[in-house]
Amino acid sequence: MIDLGSLSDAFALLGSSFTPWMFVVPGLVIGLVFGCVPGLQTSMAMAVFLPATLTMDFLSAMLFLTAIFTGGQFGGGVSAILMNIPGTSSAVATTFDGYPMARQGRHNEALGVALIASTVGTFFGYTALLVLIGPLSKVVLKLGPTEMFVVILWGLTLIATLRGRYLGRSLLAGTIGLLIGTIGMSPNGVLRGTLGNDHLIDGVPVIPAMIGMFAASELFTVGRGAYLVEGDVNARKVSLRRIFAGVKLGLSTPMILLRGGLIGTLVGAVPGVGSSVANLVSYSETRRRAKNPETFGKGDPRGVAASESANSSSEGGSMVSLFALGLPGGAGTAILLAAFNMHNITGGPRFLREHSDVVYAVILANLAQAVLLLIVGLILIRVLSAIVKVPLRYLVPIVLSMSAFGAYGLTGTMAGPVTLLVFAMLGWALRRYEYSIPGAVIGLLLGRMAEGELLRSYQISGGHLDYLLTRPVTFLLLVILLASLFLPMILEQRKRSRGGDGGPPRNASPVTSDKSA
Repeated sequence: MIDLGSLSDAFALLGSSFTPWMFVVPGLVIGLVFGCVPGLQTSMAMAVFLPATLTMDFLSAMLFLTAIFTGGQFGGGVSAILMNIPGTSSAVATTFDGYPMARQGRHNEALGVALIASTVGTFFGYTALLVLIGPLSKVVLKLGPTEMFVVILWGLTLIATLRGRYLGRSLLAGTIGLLIGTIGMSPNGVLRGTLGNDHLIDGVPVIPAMIGMFAASELFTVGRGAYLVEGDVNARKVSLRRIFAGVKLGLSTPMILLRGGLIGTLVGAVPGVGSSVANLVSYSETRRRAKNPETFGKGDPRGVAASESANSSSEGGSMVSLFALGLPGGAGTAILLAAFNMHNITGGPRFLREHSDVVYAVILANLAQAVLLLIVGLILIRVLSAIVKVPLRYLVPIVLSMSAFGAYGLTGTMAGPVTLLVFAMLGWALRRYEYSIPGAVIGLLLGRMAEGELLRSYQISGGHLDYLLTRPVTFLLLVILLASLFLPMILEQRKRSRGGDGGPPRNASPVTSDKSA
């Protein structure tokens, strides 16, 4: 599957000059900073620095931009853990357990888990790309809207599993999120729920809404305290030893990392779906397979490992459609495609066939970037995690201001800050009455995407269900989805009926969150 001749040429290309490597570390640092600052986006960083690549050769430009991409994926996890702000939509699931760990004074361990999971995920994704770029590109061509709908449906099932104390309230919150996600112009050209407001024609701005519900509402709640991490000075200490302990903790969950890497690579390869769904699917599967799922959402490091490994490996998966088909899988790869155009290069099968040495060189360089991410991340984590030492009376207004400016930058109008404020109040109300905020965000994030794929499936099939008989991959995905949902319950029921250990009773006390993964 690997063209050894082109692989040899790729090694020669990377070893012939040190110039491309000079841009890797600056790219990682830029990505980390943009990823962890509330309101800034990795794709924004790539767009800002895209003109700078005009003076570079193509390989240097690709290494610089992919380094920003890689650093940004981990940077989004840093803000998700320390401030409950998913820097990108791909870090939503990281907040579920990362932020509770930080509130418990285990921010060092959470960051260590996230760093090693991101490193392993990135390495896994690009290794899979190196070995399987040919077969994967053929698989991607066979995926249609029905398959994409099932994958998105998989992510939506997480609404029920993140139910907290009340399943009904979680489902209601998820439904509210789904309905809000349908506001604006529908995929078939019908205006819905805009109330005559032109700013809502394109729908509710998702990132400002997500920051408002997750972060601003949380800051309203914790703002009366002194620090993000309560307790004495030692609780807020940034300890390299404890970060390494987190790295070790992450490495003790190899199956979770590999499963997250596999899910991220496969889902990331689907254009238009990508890491926004991959992290939720991976988190959902890890929670379902856990013997003590009640610890998830309360500071379980396995949740952080599952999310970060999936969203990082999806970067490698998204390169499949870029290199093999010339199609961007998301905002980041769209910027990379723009870099292709700036250097008068057209992606697609011809590029893959005629410049396979360059493709392999980019993949090999990104494998090295994954290792460099571990080193650069360990150096910068001490600086980034110092935020837990900032008193809340300073931190809350600073973060809210930066979030508001970031929301304005994303939308270009006051619609962004207004959206942030409205959803901050909605998030506060949901939190106050114990409705699931993650459920609402998942509904908001995936609802519109699911509707679009469902509509396209309907249009292609003409409304005939027998169309599914011609889509074996859809059937396979449906079987896997249903098996993941119901098989654990069936097996547990059979075990109980045989008088075996059926696991902890439903009203058991939660396991302490410092339990090993």
